[in-house]
Amino acid sequence: MKRILIIIAAIVLLNSCANKKEILYLQDAEAYNNSLINYSSLIIQPNDILNITVGAFEAETAVPYNRISSGLGQGGSLEMMQLEGYIVTEENTIDFPELGILSTKNKTILQFQQHIKQLLQDGGHLNNPSVNVRLLNAKVTILGEVNGPGTFNFTEQNITILQALGYAGDLTINGRRDDILIVREADSLRQISHINLTSADLMSSPYYHIKPNDVIIVNPNGPRISSSGFVGNIGTLIAVFSILLSTILLITR
Repeated sequence: MKRILIIIAAIVLLNSCANKKEILYLQDAEAYNNSLINYSSLIIQPNDILNITVGAFEAETAVPYNRISSGLGQGGSLEMMQLEGYIVTEENTIDFPELGILSTKNKTILQFQQHIKQLLQDGGHLNNPSVNVRLLNAKVTILGEVNGPGTFNFTEQNITILQALGYAGDLTINGRRDDILIVREADSLRQISHINLTSADLMSSPYYHIKPNDVIIVNPNGPRISSSGFVGNIGTLIAVFSILLSTILLITR
């Protein structure tokens, strides 16, 4: 009988413990020390909101090429700036002052910035203008076993998946680190991929840098799935084991 109890206790403990290899991030990171960083440029997508400002040596000559502000964005609020930005249509176009309908299809932010500058120069609109294009509504959604799931805005050109997970307060101890699901929509296609946070090979993955509108799903690990069954959680499991142990001891006296 004692042997049976020991076996049951061992099963409970093993079921509630996570292996170190399942928890630690980038376990072979030394192999990527001093490696080159492969930055990626963002391709403009439908429903992107762009802030575009045009400048010139004589500031008044650039006024017709800038949207007249209603004053909503004077406080610097990102939400207010979005209201006054250019929304990219489903046909990958925007309606730009003086220049009319411009195509953003297959263009990065920098390429589109250069494209507008070239149109202004070649069309004799402005001499050596400055053009700045910025994406205002880049966001990533993080769900599942993280401490603070939600949708998060970011303004950087490139952020990594580790930075994105940091917005969500990191994975809980119950999050499965070796099988993170990423859903990405680009060029009218939906891409679904699985990545492993415990391996430094992540750094060479095309999913290491997050794209706007990515969805990251952290699934529960084995112990978490086991504890969500009929016993509810590991605390309940231990309580059930204690009752079972007490009952067996009373019977065998």
